[in-house]
Amino acid sequence: MLIISYYWPPAGGPGVQRWLKFAKYLPRNGYEVTVVVPENPDYPVLDKSLIEDIPEDIRLIKVPIKEPSRMAGKLSRKRTKNLQRGILNKKASFLERTLVWLRGNFFIPDARVGWKQHVLRAVEPYLSENRECTVITTGPPHSVHLIGMELKSLVPSIKWLADFRDPWTTIGYHKDLMLGKRAQKRHLALEKEVLHTADLLIVTSPHTGKEFKSKTTTPIQLITNGYDITPNARSKQPDAGFVLAHIGTLLSDRNPQLLWESLQELCLESEDFSADFKLQLAGNVSAEILDSLVEHQLDQYLDNKGYVSHDQSVELMFQAQALLLIEIDTEETRAIIPGKIFEYFASRRPIIAIGPKEAAIELLITDTHSGEFFNYQQKEALKKYISHLYELYRKGQNDSNFNDQIDRYQRAHLTQILSKTIEFVWE
Repeated sequence: MLIISYYWPPAGGPGVQRWLKFAKYLPRNGYEVTVVVPENPDYPVLDKSLIEDIPEDIRLIKVPIKEPSRMAGKLSRKRTKNLQRGILNKKASFLERTLVWLRGNFFIPDARVGWKQHVLRAVEPYLSENRECTVITTGPPHSVHLIGMELKSLVPSIKWLADFRDPWTTIGYHKDLMLGKRAQKRHLALEKEVLHTADLLIVTSPHTGKEFKSKTTTPIQLITNGYDITPNARSKQPDAGFVLAHIGTLLSDRNPQLLWESLQELCLESEDFSADFKLQLAGNVSAEILDSLVEHQLDQYLDNKGYVSHDQSVELMFQAQALLLIEIDTEETRAIIPGKIFEYFASRRPIIAIGPKEAAIELLITDTHSGEFFNYQQKEALKKYISHLYELYRKGQNDSNFNDQIDRYQRAHLTQILSKTIEFVWE
Protein backbone atom coordinates (compact mmCIF):
# COMPACT_ATOMS: atom_id res chain seq x y z
CA MET A 1 0.00 0.00 0.00
CA LEU A 2 1.17 3.49 -0.94
CA ILE A 3 -0.35 6.36 1.05
CA ILE A 4 0.25 9.92 -0.15
CA SER A 5 -0.42 12.60 2.45
CA TYR A 6 0.65 16.22 2.76
CA TYR A 7 -0.04 16.35 6.50
CA TRP A 8 2.29 14.28 8.66
CA PRO A 9 4.15 14.82 11.94
CA PRO A 10 5.45 17.27 13.02
CA ALA A 11 2.30 18.94 11.68
CA GLY A 12 -0.36 19.43 14.32
CA GLY A 13 -4.12 19.23 14.10
CA PRO A 14 -6.71 16.48 13.48
CA GLY A 15 -5.91 16.16 9.77
CA VAL A 16 -2.57 14.57 10.65
CA GLN A 17 -3.91 11.88 12.89
CA ARG A 18 -6.29 10.15 10.45
CA TRP A 19 -3.60 8.53 8.30
CA LEU A 20 -0.98 8.47 11.01
CA LYS A 21 -3.29 6.12 12.90
CA PHE A 22 -4.32 4.11 9.84
CA ALA A 23 -0.60 3.63 9.13
CA LYS A 24 -0.24 2.36 12.69
CA TYR A 25 -2.93 -0.31 12.42
CA LEU A 26 -2.75 -1.36 8.74
CA PRO A 27 0.42 -3.48 9.22
CA ARG A 28 -1.48 -5.37 11.92
CA ASN A 29 -4.04 -6.16 9.22
CA GLY A 30 -1.39 -7.64 6.91
CA TYR A 31 -0.38 -4.62 4.81
CA GLU A 32 3.10 -3.42 3.89
CA VAL A 33 2.70 0.33 4.21
CA THR A 34 4.72 3.04 2.48
CA VAL A 35 3.80 6.67 3.15
CA VAL A 36 4.80 9.60 0.93
CA VAL A 37 5.09 12.91 2.79
CA PRO A 38 6.76 16.31 2.22
CA GLU A 39 10.40 16.55 3.19
CA ASN A 40 10.44 20.27 4.05
CA PRO A 41 6.81 21.43 4.46
CA ASP A 42 5.69 24.78 5.83
CA TYR A 43 2.98 23.64 8.22
CA PRO A 44 0.84 26.33 9.86
CA VAL A 45 0.74 24.42 13.16
CA LEU A 46 3.36 22.11 14.68
CA ASP A 47 3.00 19.38 17.29
CA LYS A 48 6.34 17.62 17.63
CA SER A 49 4.92 15.21 20.19
CA LEU A 50 3.18 13.40 17.31
CA ILE A 51 6.57 12.35 15.90
CA GLU A 52 6.69 9.72 18.63
CA ASP A 53 3.51 8.17 17.18
CA ILE A 54 5.04 7.42 13.75
CA PRO A 55 4.99 3.61 13.41
CA GLU A 56 8.36 1.90 13.14
CA ASP A 57 7.07 -0.82 10.79
CA ILE A 58 6.26 1.49 7.87
CA ARG A 59 8.46 2.99 5.16
CA LEU A 60 8.56 6.76 4.63
CA ILE A 61 9.39 8.45 1.33
CA LYS A 62 10.07 12.15 1.93
CA VAL A 63 9.72 14.33 -1.14
CA PRO A 64 10.89 17.97 -1.34
CA ILE A 65 8.19 20.61 -1.75
CA LYS A 66 8.32 24.28 -2.69
CA GLU A 67 5.85 26.15 -0.49
CA PRO A 68 4.48 29.47 -1.83
CA SER A 69 3.67 30.36 1.77
CA ARG A 70 7.39 30.80 2.44
CA MET A 71 7.61 33.52 -0.20
CA ALA A 72 4.45 35.19 1.09
CA GLY A 73 5.76 34.86 4.61
CA LYS A 74 8.69 37.12 3.77
CA LEU A 75 6.13 39.85 3.26
CA SER A 76 4.07 39.11 6.36
CA ARG A 77 4.76 35.93 8.33
CA LYS A 78 1.96 36.35 10.86
CA ARG A 79 -0.68 37.06 8.21
CA THR A 80 0.50 34.15 6.09
CA LYS A 81 0.33 31.73 9.03
CA ASN A 82 -3.18 32.92 9.83
CA LEU A 83 -4.26 32.37 6.23
CA GLN A 84 -2.77 28.86 6.30
CA ARG A 85 -4.70 28.12 9.48
CA GLY A 86 -7.92 29.36 7.90
CA ILE A 87 -8.09 32.48 10.05
CA LEU A 88 -9.40 35.06 7.59
CA ASN A 89 -9.59 38.59 8.96
CA LYS A 90 -12.92 40.22 8.15
CA LYS A 91 -11.07 43.54 8.04
CA ALA A 92 -8.36 42.14 5.81
CA SER A 93 -5.64 44.42 4.52
CA PHE A 94 -4.92 44.89 0.84
CA LEU A 95 -1.96 42.52 1.17
CA GLU A 96 -4.10 39.81 2.77
CA ARG A 97 -6.79 40.16 0.10
CA THR A 98 -4.12 39.97 -2.59
CA LEU A 99 -2.64 36.79 -1.09
CA VAL A 100 -6.09 35.17 -0.92
CA TRP A 101 -6.86 36.16 -4.53
CA LEU A 102 -3.52 34.78 -5.75
CA ARG A 103 -4.05 31.56 -3.82
CA GLY A 104 -7.56 31.13 -5.24
CA ASN A 105 -6.91 31.97 -8.87
CA PHE A 106 -3.32 30.92 -9.58
CA PHE A 107 -2.88 27.84 -7.38
CA ILE A 108 -5.63 25.44 -8.45
CA PRO A 109 -6.80 23.48 -6.61
CA ASP A 110 -4.46 24.73 -3.86
CA ALA A 111 -1.00 26.06 -3.08
CA ARG A 112 0.56 22.57 -2.90
CA VAL A 113 -0.19 21.72 -6.53
CA GLY A 114 3.51 22.11 -7.42
CA TRP A 115 4.37 19.07 -5.28
CA LYS A 116 2.76 16.74 -7.81
CA GLN A 117 5.65 16.35 -10.25
CA HIS A 118 8.17 15.79 -7.47
CA VAL A 119 6.06 12.98 -6.02
CA LEU A 120 5.51 11.34 -9.39
CA ARG A 121 9.27 11.12 -9.92
CA ALA A 122 9.92 9.93 -6.36
CA VAL A 123 7.48 6.99 -6.52
CA GLU A 124 8.60 5.67 -9.92
CA PRO A 125 10.93 3.02 -8.38
CA TYR A 126 8.19 1.90 -6.00
CA LEU A 127 5.61 1.49 -8.77
CA SER A 128 8.04 -0.32 -11.05
CA GLU A 129 8.26 -3.03 -8.37
CA ASN A 130 4.62 -2.89 -7.22
CA ARG A 131 2.42 -2.75 -10.32
CA GLU A 132 -0.64 -3.99 -8.43
CA CYS A 133 -0.50 -1.98 -5.22
CA THR A 134 -3.21 0.03 -3.50
CA VAL A 135 -2.66 3.79 -3.69
CA ILE A 136 -4.47 6.09 -1.26
CA THR A 137 -4.45 9.87 -1.53
CA THR A 138 -5.93 12.05 1.19
CA GLY A 139 -7.07 15.64 0.93
CA PRO A 140 -7.25 18.47 1.56
CA PRO A 141 -5.04 19.66 0.05
CA HIS A 142 -6.97 18.22 -2.87
CA SER A 143 -3.98 18.63 -5.19
CA VAL A 144 -2.81 15.35 -3.62
CA HIS A 145 -5.68 13.66 -5.46
CA LEU A 146 -4.24 14.91 -8.76
CA ILE A 147 -1.18 12.79 -7.96
CA GLY A 148 -3.38 9.73 -7.54
CA MET A 149 -5.19 10.46 -10.78
CA GLU A 150 -1.90 10.73 -12.68
CA LEU A 151 -0.62 7.49 -11.14
CA LYS A 152 -3.81 5.71 -12.17
CA SER A 153 -3.27 6.94 -15.71
CA LEU A 154 0.37 5.80 -15.77
CA VAL A 155 -0.22 2.45 -14.05
CA PRO A 156 -3.82 1.31 -14.70
CA SER A 157 -3.24 -1.92 -12.74
CA ILE A 158 -3.15 -0.10 -9.39
CA LYS A 159 -6.27 0.47 -7.31
CA TRP A 160 -6.65 4.10 -6.31
CA LEU A 161 -8.74 5.20 -3.34
CA ALA A 162 -9.29 8.97 -2.88
CA ASP A 163 -9.91 9.91 0.75
CA PHE A 164 -11.83 13.15 1.31
CA ARG A 165 -11.43 14.39 4.87
CA ASP A 166 -13.45 17.44 3.76
CA PRO A 167 -15.52 18.21 0.65
CA TRP A 168 -13.88 19.99 -2.29
CA THR A 169 -15.95 22.64 -4.07
CA THR A 170 -18.62 22.87 -1.35
CA ILE A 171 -16.32 23.33 1.63
CA GLY A 172 -17.16 26.42 3.68
CA TYR A 173 -14.04 28.49 2.96
CA HIS A 174 -14.25 27.96 -0.82
CA LYS A 175 -16.39 31.07 -1.22
CA ASP A 176 -13.76 33.14 0.59
CA LEU A 177 -11.05 32.44 -2.00
CA MET A 178 -12.22 35.24 -4.33
CA LEU A 179 -12.40 32.80 -7.25
CA GLY A 180 -12.89 34.11 -10.76
CA LYS A 181 -15.12 32.26 -13.24
CA ARG A 182 -12.17 30.48 -14.83
CA ALA A 183 -10.92 29.27 -11.47
CA GLN A 184 -14.38 28.12 -10.42
CA LYS A 185 -14.78 26.10 -13.61
CA ARG A 186 -11.33 24.59 -13.17
CA HIS A 187 -12.12 23.46 -9.63
CA LEU A 188 -15.36 21.84 -10.75
CA ALA A 189 -13.67 20.14 -13.70
CA LEU A 190 -10.85 18.73 -11.57
CA GLU A 191 -13.25 17.56 -8.89
CA LYS A 192 -15.38 15.78 -11.50
CA GLU A 193 -12.34 14.12 -13.06
CA VAL A 194 -11.05 12.86 -9.71
CA LEU A 195 -14.46 11.56 -8.63
CA HIS A 196 -14.88 9.64 -11.90
CA THR A 197 -11.32 8.29 -12.15
CA ALA A 198 -10.80 6.89 -8.65
CA ASP A 199 -11.62 3.23 -8.05
CA LEU A 200 -13.33 4.18 -4.79
CA LEU A 201 -14.03 7.32 -2.77
CA ILE A 202 -13.71 7.46 1.02
CA VAL A 203 -15.64 10.16 2.87
CA THR A 204 -15.75 11.12 6.53
CA SER A 205 -19.33 12.41 6.58
CA PRO A 206 -22.69 11.05 5.32
CA HIS A 207 -23.44 14.49 3.85
CA THR A 208 -20.29 14.38 1.70
CA GLY A 209 -21.17 10.83 0.63
CA LYS A 210 -24.62 12.01 -0.45
CA GLU A 211 -23.11 14.95 -2.34
CA PHE A 212 -20.60 12.77 -4.22
CA LYS A 213 -23.26 10.16 -4.99
CA SER A 214 -25.12 12.86 -6.93
CA LYS A 215 -21.95 13.60 -8.92
CA THR A 216 -20.50 10.18 -9.77
CA THR A 217 -21.19 6.45 -9.99
CA THR A 218 -17.83 5.60 -8.37
CA PRO A 219 -18.32 3.48 -5.22
CA ILE A 220 -18.28 5.47 -1.98
CA GLN A 221 -17.36 4.25 1.52
CA LEU A 222 -18.00 6.20 4.72
CA ILE A 223 -15.15 5.91 7.22
CA THR A 224 -15.32 8.59 9.87
CA ASN A 225 -12.43 9.88 11.88
CA GLY A 226 -11.95 8.37 15.30
CA TYR A 227 -9.91 8.26 18.47
CA ASP A 228 -6.82 6.35 19.54
CA ILE A 229 -6.52 7.63 23.08
CA THR A 230 -7.39 5.56 26.12
CA PRO A 231 -10.96 6.58 26.99
CA ASN A 232 -11.49 8.42 30.23
CA ALA A 233 -12.06 5.72 32.85
CA ARG A 234 -13.59 8.15 35.29
CA SER A 235 -17.37 8.53 35.01
CA LYS A 236 -17.66 11.05 37.88
CA GLN A 237 -17.28 14.77 37.28
CA PRO A 238 -13.78 16.29 37.52
CA ASP A 239 -12.69 18.03 40.71
CA ALA A 240 -12.01 21.36 38.99
CA GLY A 241 -14.34 24.36 38.69
CA PHE A 242 -17.13 24.75 36.14
CA VAL A 243 -14.85 24.83 33.09
CA LEU A 244 -16.35 24.96 29.61
CA ALA A 245 -13.52 24.11 27.20
CA HIS A 246 -13.12 24.45 23.46
CA ILE A 247 -10.22 22.47 22.00
CA GLY A 248 -9.04 23.45 18.53
CA THR A 249 -9.02 26.36 16.11
CA LEU A 250 -11.76 28.95 16.57
CA LEU A 251 -12.20 30.95 13.36
CA SER A 252 -13.84 34.31 12.81
CA ASP A 253 -16.84 32.76 11.08
CA ARG A 254 -17.21 30.32 13.98
CA ASN A 255 -18.22 33.05 16.42
CA PRO A 256 -21.35 31.91 18.32
CA GLN A 257 -22.98 35.06 19.58
CA LEU A 258 -25.81 33.05 21.18
CA LEU A 259 -23.25 31.24 23.35
CA TRP A 260 -21.52 34.42 24.48
CA GLU A 261 -24.89 36.05 25.21
CA SER A 262 -26.05 33.02 27.21
CA LEU A 263 -22.87 32.91 29.27
CA GLN A 264 -22.95 36.66 29.90
CA GLU A 265 -26.54 36.46 31.12
CA LEU A 266 -25.81 33.48 33.37
CA CYS A 267 -22.86 35.33 34.93
CA LEU A 268 -25.02 38.39 35.59
CA GLU A 269 -27.96 36.41 36.94
CA SER A 270 -26.03 34.15 39.33
CA GLU A 271 -23.14 35.09 41.60
CA ASP A 272 -22.44 31.39 42.15
CA PHE A 273 -22.18 30.75 38.41
CA SER A 274 -19.95 33.80 37.99
CA ALA A 275 -17.66 32.58 40.78
CA ASP A 276 -17.36 29.01 39.45
CA PHE A 277 -17.32 29.59 35.68
CA LYS A 278 -14.23 29.54 33.47
CA LEU A 279 -14.09 29.59 29.66
CA GLN A 280 -11.05 27.68 28.43
CA LEU A 281 -9.80 27.98 24.84
CA ALA A 282 -6.98 25.74 23.62
CA GLY A 283 -5.91 26.34 20.03
CA ASN A 284 -5.55 29.17 17.55
CA VAL A 285 -8.23 31.80 18.17
CA SER A 286 -9.05 34.69 15.85
CA ALA A 287 -9.01 38.30 17.01
CA GLU A 288 -12.74 38.60 16.28
CA ILE A 289 -13.52 35.86 18.80
CA LEU A 290 -11.45 37.59 21.48
CA ASP A 291 -13.13 40.91 20.69
CA SER A 292 -16.55 39.27 21.11
CA LEU A 293 -15.57 37.95 24.51
CA VAL A 294 -14.54 41.45 25.59
CA GLU A 295 -17.81 42.85 24.22
CA HIS A 296 -19.80 40.34 26.29
CA GLN A 297 -17.63 40.90 29.39
CA LEU A 298 -16.41 37.31 29.29
CA ASP A 299 -12.70 38.09 29.03
CA GLN A 300 -12.49 38.09 32.84
CA TYR A 301 -13.46 34.40 32.80
CA LEU A 302 -11.15 33.47 29.91
CA ASP A 303 -8.28 31.01 30.17
CA ASN A 304 -6.70 31.26 26.71
CA LYS A 305 -4.13 28.44 26.45
CA GLY A 306 -3.10 29.05 22.84
CA TYR A 307 -1.97 26.05 20.82
CA VAL A 308 -1.17 23.04 23.00
CA SER A 309 0.24 19.61 22.23
CA HIS A 310 -2.08 16.69 21.56
CA ASP A 311 -1.32 15.15 24.94
CA GLN A 312 -2.10 18.42 26.68
CA SER A 313 -5.35 18.81 24.76
CA VAL A 314 -6.50 15.35 25.91
CA GLU A 315 -5.75 16.25 29.52
CA LEU A 316 -7.78 19.46 29.17
CA MET A 317 -10.72 17.50 27.75
CA PHE A 318 -10.70 15.07 30.65
CA GLN A 319 -10.69 17.91 33.19
CA ALA A 320 -13.49 20.01 31.65
CA GLN A 321 -17.01 20.01 33.03
CA ALA A 322 -18.29 20.31 29.45
CA LEU A 323 -16.76 20.56 25.97
CA LEU A 324 -17.75 23.11 23.35
CA LEU A 325 -18.12 22.04 19.73
CA ILE A 326 -18.85 24.96 17.41
CA GLU A 327 -19.49 24.82 13.68
CA ILE A 328 -20.13 27.65 11.22
CA ASP A 329 -23.80 28.40 10.56
CA THR A 330 -23.93 27.70 6.83
CA GLU A 331 -25.47 25.04 4.63
CA GLU A 332 -22.01 24.00 3.44
CA THR A 333 -20.85 23.12 6.96
CA ARG A 334 -23.72 20.72 7.68
CA ALA A 335 -21.50 17.96 6.30
CA ILE A 336 -18.52 18.74 8.54
CA ILE A 337 -17.72 16.30 11.33
CA PRO A 338 -14.74 17.79 13.19
CA GLY A 339 -12.08 15.23 14.02
CA LYS A 340 -11.99 16.37 17.62
CA ILE A 341 -15.54 15.16 18.29
CA PHE A 342 -14.29 11.58 18.55
CA GLU A 343 -11.73 12.41 21.21
CA TYR A 344 -14.48 14.40 22.88
CA PHE A 345 -16.41 11.11 22.95
CA ALA A 346 -13.43 9.31 24.48
CA SER A 347 -13.11 12.01 27.14
CA ARG A 348 -16.64 11.13 28.32
CA ARG A 349 -17.40 14.73 29.22
CA PRO A 350 -20.73 16.33 28.18
CA ILE A 351 -20.66 18.06 24.79
CA ILE A 352 -22.36 21.36 24.06
CA ALA A 353 -22.55 21.49 20.26
CA ILE A 354 -23.66 24.46 18.17
CA GLY A 355 -24.08 24.30 14.41
CA PRO A 356 -26.40 24.69 11.42
CA LYS A 357 -29.75 22.95 11.22
CA GLU A 358 -29.53 19.29 10.07
CA ALA A 359 -25.82 19.13 10.89
CA ALA A 360 -24.18 15.71 10.75
CA ILE A 361 -22.79 16.16 14.25
CA GLU A 362 -26.31 16.26 15.72
CA LEU A 363 -26.98 12.61 14.88
CA LEU A 364 -23.61 11.52 16.27
CA ILE A 365 -24.24 13.27 19.57
CA THR A 366 -27.75 11.83 19.80
CA ASP A 367 -26.57 8.28 19.06
CA THR A 368 -23.82 8.37 21.68
CA HIS A 369 -25.80 10.22 24.39
CA SER A 370 -22.79 12.51 24.61
CA GLY A 371 -24.49 15.86 25.12
CA GLU A 372 -26.87 18.21 23.35
CA PHE A 373 -26.89 19.93 19.94
CA PHE A 374 -28.29 23.41 19.31
CA ASN A 375 -28.74 25.38 16.11
CA TYR A 376 -28.17 29.11 15.98
CA GLN A 377 -31.86 29.89 16.65
CA GLN A 378 -31.96 28.00 19.97
CA LYS A 379 -30.41 30.44 22.39
CA GLU A 380 -32.89 29.87 25.23
CA ALA A 381 -32.56 26.09 24.99
CA LEU A 382 -28.77 26.44 24.98
CA LYS A 383 -28.81 28.68 28.04
CA LYS A 384 -31.14 26.27 29.83
CA TYR A 385 -28.84 23.30 29.11
CA ILE A 386 -25.75 25.12 30.39
CA SER A 387 -27.70 26.02 33.51
CA HIS A 388 -28.75 22.37 33.86
CA LEU A 389 -25.13 21.19 33.66
CA TYR A 390 -24.15 23.78 36.22
CA GLU A 391 -26.83 22.57 38.65
CA LEU A 392 -25.55 19.01 38.21
CA TYR A 393 -22.03 20.28 38.85
CA ARG A 394 -23.11 22.02 42.08
CA LYS A 395 -24.59 18.72 43.27
CA GLY A 396 -21.48 16.78 42.26
CA GLN A 397 -23.51 14.87 39.68
CA ASN A 398 -22.19 16.14 36.33
CA ASP A 399 -21.17 12.59 35.46
CA SER A 400 -20.65 10.69 32.22
CA ASN A 401 -23.76 9.33 30.51
CA PHE A 402 -22.23 7.91 27.32
CA ASN A 403 -23.23 4.55 25.81
CA ASP A 404 -21.16 1.87 24.07
CA GLN A 405 -21.70 3.46 20.64
CA ILE A 406 -18.43 5.37 21.01
CA ASP A 407 -16.49 2.08 20.68
CA ARG A 408 -17.17 2.00 16.94
CA TYR A 409 -14.98 5.08 16.55
CA GLN A 410 -11.80 3.46 17.85
CA ARG A 411 -9.03 3.75 15.24
CA ALA A 412 -8.36 -0.01 15.30
CA HIS A 413 -12.01 -0.73 14.47
CA LEU A 414 -12.07 1.89 11.69
CA THR A 415 -8.93 0.33 10.18
CA GLN A 416 -10.75 -2.99 9.91
CA ILE A 417 -13.44 -1.19 7.88
CA LEU A 418 -10.71 0.30 5.67
CA SER A 419 -9.16 -3.15 5.21
CA LYS A 420 -12.49 -4.60 4.06
CA THR A 421 -12.94 -1.63 1.73
CA ILE A 422 -9.58 -2.33 0.09
CA GLU A 423 -10.52 -6.00 -0.30
CA PHE A 424 -13.73 -4.88 -2.01
CA VAL A 425 -11.97 -2.83 -4.72
CA TRP A 426 -9.69 -5.79 -5.54
CA GLU A 427 -12.57 -8.29 -5.94
